[in-house]
Amino acid sequence: MSLLERAEKSLSYHFDQLVSPQTPPRLAAAMRHAVFSSGARVRPQLCTAVALACGDDAPGLSDAMGSAIELMHCASLVHDDMPAFDNADTRRGQPTVHKAFGEPLALLTGDALIVLAYQVLAHAGAAQPQRLAALIRNLSAGVGVPSGIVAGQAWECEVRADLSEYQRAKTGALFVAATCGGAMAAGADPQPWMALGNYLGEAYQVADDIRDVMGHAQALGKPVGQDALHGRPSVAQSLGLAGAVVYFQGLMDKAVDGIPACGARDLLSQVVRRESERLVPTSMCEAVGQPYPHLRAANALVSRSAQPSGNAVA
Repeated sequence: MSLLERAEKSLSYHFDQLVSPQTPPRLAAAMRHAVFSSGARVRPQLCTAVALACGDDAPGLSDAMGSAIELMHCASLVHDDMPAFDNADTRRGQPTVHKAFGEPLALLTGDALIVLAYQVLAHAGAAQPQRLAALIRNLSAGVGVPSGIVAGQAWECEVRADLSEYQRAKTGALFVAATCGGAMAAGADPQPWMALGNYLGEAYQVADDIRDVMGHAQALGKPVGQDALHGRPSVAQSLGLAGAVVYFQGLMDKAVDGIPACGARDLLSQVVRRESERLVPTSMCEAVGQPYPHLRAANALVSRSAQPSGNAVA
């Protein structure tokens, strides 16, 4: 079974188990719309890959950790798309939840998915109670304050925001939760896996910035030009498009280098390289051109901003 198949199977299982027929029908439909809409499932795949690298002695728990992280991610997208933030019409090529079901149900859908994430983890963690508390702390740190995705979204409401801090919180924190959560679910030390999550998370946000500028709505799965429209911090604006591409490539290289020595290192390297090409294809890099003038600034920014944060596994 592939990593993607395992992630989808786990999500379907837990969703069907916990979103029972007693759930209000339109809320259940909105939740399903938000979760099962052709997502790449990168975070749960990463969580599972790390668990496999650490022995994966409790696959039910590692699957639940990956599902909980993906549910949190989906919840954040529902809220991010609402009129109070991006006011987006589409997500993953489909109508956003508030467009399909209305704003009140969209708000409740995001809330319900956040709670569902903890329900999934608590349900599976009953078999490994000695690991559950650490997994809950890890998930909470990736989502809440001071440095989780909620904090990342809140930085958009501030007059000024540090670009690196904003990106680490909005995108990077949940990737750190995925890598560290995979290790924790397998009973391993999460510390060696923090760098991989940090680099990957920031790379994803940079890729998002690049595609937002280049107008790849189909690849992005949502409207483009949103960073400029909403005045959000962006690497593409700070370094220029060419510099942003070099910055992204540097982060992905550092992500590969940051994979600890383990039996699944080749598998993890392949996952990272595959995602690198999917996020910022070679054709896109060629369209931008060779950004050598920006190399020094971009690499310096990578070195400064990608230092691991201790909050994610507190």
